[in-house]
Amino acid sequence: QVQLVESGGGLVQAGGSLKLACVASGGAFSTISMGWFRQAPGKEREFVAAVTWSGSSTYYADSAKGRFTISRDNAKNTAYLQMNSLKPEDTAVYYCAARLNSNYGYTDERAYRSWGQGTQVTVSS
Repeated sequence: QVQLVESGGGLVQAGGSLKLACVASGGAFSTISMGWFRQAPGKEREFVAAVTWSGSSTYYADSAKGRFTISRDNAKNTAYLQMNSLKPEDTAVYYCAARLNSNYGYTDERAYRSWGQGTQVTVSS
């Protein structure tokens, strides 16, 4: 089973940028599609972005389109989420996850079986 560790979260002012990283170990990272989700206080976890195993295709939530970019470096077993033009409503714990169940689509949480511990992103107004 793949293990995931996120990093890169922090406190940033509205309009600023952060780049999250997710390092994988214990699995064939280069064959696994990856996703980013987030959970704000009092809300359910929601899909943010996903990238296929090759990096050739990406998927975004409407809230992330045009501001966030998901990418991966298979040589480094790492997935990234570049977040620009951050807004206070982006404040959440961000999780990366490995898509291990192809019965569900890329935006469906049920497709993901391995999750990191999360990294806190706080955007001040």
